[in-house]
Amino acid sequence: MSNTDFMLAVEDLSVSFDGFKAIDNLTLYVDRDELRVIIGPNGAGKTTLLDLVCGKTRASGGSIKFVNREMTGLPEYEIVRAGVGRKFQTPSIYENLSVFQNLAVSFPRGRGVFGALAFRTTDEVRQRVTDVATEIGLADTLEREAAQLSHGQKQWLEIGMLLMQEPQLLMLDEPIAGMSVRERELTAELLKRISKGRAVIVIEHDMDFVQQIADKVTVMHQGKILAEGSMAQVQKDPRVIDVYLGH
Repeated sequence: MSNTDFMLAVEDLSVSFDGFKAIDNLTLYVDRDELRVIIGPNGAGKTTLLDLVCGKTRASGGSIKFVNREMTGLPEYEIVRAGVGRKFQTPSIYENLSVFQNLAVSFPRGRGVFGALAFRTTDEVRQRVTDVATEIGLADTLEREAAQLSHGQKQWLEIGMLLMQEPQLLMLDEPIAGMSVRERELTAELLKRISKGRAVIVIEHDMDFVQQIADKVTVMHQGKILAEGSMAQVQKDPRVIDVYLGH
């Protein structure tokens, strides 16, 4: 396979579960500084695609290159270490720790239980926590217990925990589910901010939100890519209208 300038290059990717092709010869390229949104009906393979990129699921064929390094077959922790961050639908934060502590233990050298126990908060960590807390809009909640945060703030905290690791690729599964209107607006701004200097892939169902944030939209259907382009382009695509709006 050729070298590529893309942050993420997925080529001819396939995975089958019990003879069912969940991802079927899929090819996808995502650039640095790009906020890509993946849409498609339920069962289109969107979450499976993210599972393959982060190593949670193994591909049966094809290639996943992240900054030109082949990722298929690598264990999850190595993919994280290489700079891929993934946020699932349910936030996994430490409810009984403060916002500051949640961010501090997510610093790469503070990971793992023993890492966390032996962890000293250095000036470097403090500075990074402050920077990230500002970026996610939680700078004034650092001393609060995470359990007291609103639903939206918990989602931002989890994004912050990933940002502590300075990922170059960040993947988010339905980040605005359950959020208030104001929280959605703030999340749109946050996602645009954090896509500077890295690539961000978002799976989302809310079309108004997609329109607000996407640099480019990829429409998936039955494990394949059906269409790709700006929101305006894919909305006009007859195949997309058929699959999506026909239902």
